Amino acid sequence: MAERVSIVIPCYNQAHFLGEAVESALSQAYRPLEVIVVDDGATDSTTEVASTYAGARVVRQRNQGLSAARNAGLRASHGEFVVFLDADDRLLPEAVETGAAALRSRPEAGFAVGRHGRIAVDGVPLPPPRRRRVERDHYASLVRRCWIAMPATVMYRRHVLIAVNGFDPRFRHAEDYDLYLRIARRFPIVDHYTEVAEYRQHAGTLSRNADRMLAATLAVLAPHRPGAAASPALHSAWRARENAVWYYDRLLEAVREDVARGAWLSAARRLLIFARYVPQHPQYARRGLLAPLRLARRALRRPTAA
Repeated sequence: MAERVSIVIPCYNQAHFLGEAVESALSQAYRPLEVIVVDDGATDSTTEVASTYAGARVVRQRNQGLSAARNAGLRASHGEFVVFLDADDRLLPEAVETGAAALRSRPEAGFAVGRHGRIAVDGVPLPPPRRRRVERDHYASLVRRCWIAMPATVMYRRHVLIAVNGFDPRFRHAEDYDLYLRIARRFPIVDHYTEVAEYRQHAGTLSRNADRMLAATLAVLAPHRPGAAASPALHSAWRARENAVWYYDRLLEAVREDVARGAWLSAARRLLIFARYVPQHPQYARRGLLAPLRLARRALRRPTAA
């Protein structure tokens, strides 16, 4: 008999998108399947929307954040395989079948992962994200950068999630990255390369959250440093930590936006965060620390309005 698959959809005040997510889950041809919506203390119509779908079960809790909501969904689920779908995203029709087949092909794998497409807020397709080569050593490649860009592209084995204690509720950002790393350090990963989900892209979120994401990313990576000397590939990946560099650049973008609109306090706060963390990445520090100085000089030269 086929393994039961649980699709867990945490939702906090995204009822206006939730219907699309639930429908994309219920429309999967794969069986046996269960769909669980976790209302994370939402103040909108999340429970009402979810309750209109006979095939979906609703779990309600006080607001505790995404990690806790996903863990609540995991506890309420019964599937041997588990997918976490964000409430504003969508699964493609063959997503569950593809992930389950990949896990069956590699019984030792902790999770299976595929690829995703992008949609605008209104659901219109966007150009696909850049596809990057993934190293054979999946753990080292994840230390180098989080190449898993969307949670719903991942299908987990239930016993593996339990073995690593699920999502760490201490993290409000980069909680997925933390879980991928903890699993990849202990279990193989199977990458099937198939597009299985659609990520809804909201304007401006990357630069607005860059400071929090940078801090969280470095905190997530810190426990993996002691093992960096274990292999040349892992040592090289640790030195690169491309995710951190990516967020350094996003943080500078946010500073530029603050300067352009005259939000000096916000710009100063972000620059302090930048200065605090960039020394952790010495090969980036020289280039990175010059950028804020150029921004400050440019701002001082800007003529004031009469």
